[in-house]
Amino acid sequence: MSNQLSNSKTSEIELLSFRVGEQEFALDIMSVREIRGWTRATPLPHSPPFVRGVINLRGTVLPIIDLAARLGQHSTDPSERNVFIVVQSGEETVGLLVDAVSDILSIKTEELQSPPEMAADTNNIFVESLTIVEDRMLRVLDLRAALLSSSSEAA
Repeated sequence: MSNQLSNSKTSEIELLSFRVGEQEFALDIMSVREIRGWTRATPLPHSPPFVRGVINLRGTVLPIIDLAARLGQHSTDPSERNVFIVVQSGEETVGLLVDAVSDILSIKTEELQSPPEMAADTNNIFVESLTIVEDRMLRVLDLRAALLSSSSEAA
């Protein structure tokens, strides 16, 4: 049994890191389905401001969320340099518009820290944990929180 405990203490998680504006975020790699170059989305009437619209991804209608706008920053003015990360959380699959994908990182789970409680900081409701990688603060996105709110607001 002590072997199981020592293994759980040294377990690692793989994260995909990316930039949104000047900030760096990461997602659990297991939720990432693919990374695509920017494609113009078809806007939907009455959708929340952070929903850019939908695209046709191999016959599937995929909503595109402007992650900068979702996190309370200025909306992204997309160009060919932007990408979207196709992610899945439960039954929901969406594209997250980001500025750039940076790296795939293996992080020890004990290096992940809970974000401080700051009621005025609405970004923290989307941050699951924090970690420091090469002297940079990396925010691990709570994908479920970001997506569940988007689908209930869009309905």
